[in-house]
Formats: sequence, C-alpha cells, structure tokens
Amino acid sequence: MLARRAPVVVLLAVGALLLAEGSGPSASCPELDAGVPSSAGAKLSSTPAEAPAEPCPDGMVEIDGDYCPVVEQFCTRMVDPKHPERRCAAFAPTGRCLTPVAHKHLCIDRYEWPNEAGAKPDLAMNWWEANEKCHSLGKRLCTDSEWTLACEGKERLPFPYGYVRNAGACNIDRPYIVPDDDKWGDPRQRPAEIARLDQRDPSGARESCVSPFGVYDMTGNVDEWVYNESGYQKERPYVSGLKGGYWGPVRDRCRPMTTDHNQWHTGYQIGFRCCEDVSTPPGRGPEPPGPLATRGMTTSPASSAAPGS
Repeated sequence: MLARRAPVVVLLAVGALLLAEGSGPSASCPELDAGVPSSAGAKLSSTPAEAPAEPCPDGMVEIDGDYCPVVEQFCTRMVDPKHPERRCAAFAPTGRCLTPVAHKHLCIDRYEWPNEAGAKPDLAMNWWEANEKCHSLGKRLCTDSEWTLACEGKERLPFPYGYVRNAGACNIDRPYIVPDDDKWGDPRQRPAEIARLDQRDPSGARESCVSPFGVYDMTGNVDEWVYNESGYQKERPYVSGLKGGYWGPVRDRCRPMTTDHNQWHTGYQIGFRCCEDVSTPPGRGPEPPGPLATRGMTTSPASSAAPGS
C-alpha cells in the first residue's frame, strides 16, 4: 500500500481549520465639419473578421487565474471521525487567502493520459516515464500549483465539484483491494495483478467530475504525477509529487499532494496528464521551472539504475 502524507494541508479535527498550501475607454471619433457623417464614402466589406486564435491546442483547456499558496479551508464533517486526518466529508465555504497570489496562465490536458474521452487512463509508469511522454508531444508535466488551480478553480474549491464529498460525482471511495507484493514485483505476473486491482473509469465517464475550468477526473480515478516545485531530487519531499488521489478511499481533494515517492516509483493506480505554457511555440514544450530545469533533469538519466518498485 502506498505511503501517503499531507505536507501542505493540516487537518486538526472535525470543525478544525485547514491551512491549505500547494499553486481607459477608447476615444470617440469627433464630428466632421459641415455635418458630413463620418461613414461617408466608406466601402462596406463582406469579408468576415478573422477569429482570434485559440490559446490552447485541441484537447487542452486554458487555465488563467491566481493561485493562492495558503488558503483557509474549514472541514465541518469527517467521513470517519475515528481517523480525522484522512477524509473530509464536507467543507465550509473557502475562507481567506493568507499569502500573496501567483498568476498562472497555461494549458492542461482535458483528460488523464492519453487524453482521450472514453479511453481508460494509462497506469503503472514512473515519474520519468510520464515526463518523457509529455515531452514527446511538446508538453511537460504540470507543476503542483498549476494542477491545483486547474482543479479548484478561481473559487478555490476543496473538491472540483464543490464543498461536499460525493462518490457519485467522481470515481472515489471504492473498496480497497490489498495488492499482492510478490505478483507486483514479478514482471511476468504484474499485468494480471494490475487487472485484478484495476477500478478505473473511462476518461470523462462522469459528467459531474469536472473542475470549474472544465478539466475532467482531477480527483479520483488515477493518481497523477506532477512536478513538486518545492521538492528535491534525492530526498523527501521529492520533486515527484502525486495529486488528486485515485479510485480508493483516500483524500481525493484538490490541495493535498503525496511527496514520499521518488522519481522511479511506480504503482498500479498512478497515471498523469500534461501541461504547456500558453505562449509556447507549437511543437515545443518548455522545461518545468525551478530545480528540475536548473539541474538538467528533464529526461531520465541514462546512467541511473531504477530501483525496484
């Protein structure tokens, strides 16, 4: 079972406060002399005005808004009061932003990879593999703050669909099936083990599981790799973050992020989606900002041996 922790969301108890971190008018034309109307002599054109170019490619959604690193979120009811650190069932309306905001403008895949409506998202790849698949399309992994903004919207909702946890809205809270570590560790038996554990929905199958920006399946279904802007390459918290939770009984909210797993970790419930900058020239994706780019870590080191998952 994957280890999880919430380094940026502190849940004290039922009724406790969550401090959630991450991600002039135009001048009019003067009258002409002698009462001649300004339109006199103008030739009317039947040529339609050129439509403005779409800011994002097909299959991607434009995200344009302010990300708040620390916001007040107040849990009013827990799913299981005996374990208040795990799942909140309902939140009060989102409170104040306690820090300066950071403006974000980007494009994000509408669905989880392979970003196809009706197709089940891919599973069981590590962070490097996910990053390289994004780069193969001129994209990149989303940063954690970009992903959070795309999930919660400008309203900073705890769930993409609102304030009350709803297992009917997204693919969450399905019964936990205990993995067989021996079968998972054997490449010959792993596909059958994944099939036994698999509880994915096809992408976009739940019309209610959509964020205010129009991005689907951001909580539940599969956990999603992101670039943790505050992470490290060789120690916790790692640059390889996981957002959104999966189909099982886990947090499944917009804000939390799991940072305990290194870049070579993989799991039966892990997928991803891609992002790119709005201003990026077609066919070329920028490196993620921060340590990942400055350390030259945009592709998996050929000389590094991946540890066993």
